Amino acid sequence: MQELVQYLLKNLYLDFQGDITMEQIRQFLRQDDSREARRVLARILDEQGVDDLLLTLADCLREHLAHGINEEVVRSQLNLYAES
Repeated sequence: MQELVQYLLKNLYLDFQGDITMEQIRQFLRQDDSREARRVLARILDEQGVDDLLLTLADCLREHLAHGINEEVVRSQLNLYAES
C-alpha cells in the first residue's frame, strides 16, 4: 500500500481551474506595493505571459501535497519563481 501511495503522490498532476490573464494579475496586485508583488509581476512581464508561472508553480506545489499547501507555501513558491 505504501508503494502505491508514493507512486500516486509522485505522479499526481496539479492544475489550476480556469484561465488567468495578465490584466487579472495586475488587478490582484494593483494595491499591493510590496517588493514581492513587484518581483512577481516583473517576472511575469519578462516571461510575456502567465503560462510559465502556472506551470512552474503547479510543479513546485506538487512537492508540498503530502504536507499541505497553504498561503505560506504558495507565497514562498511565488517568491522563488520571481527570484529565479
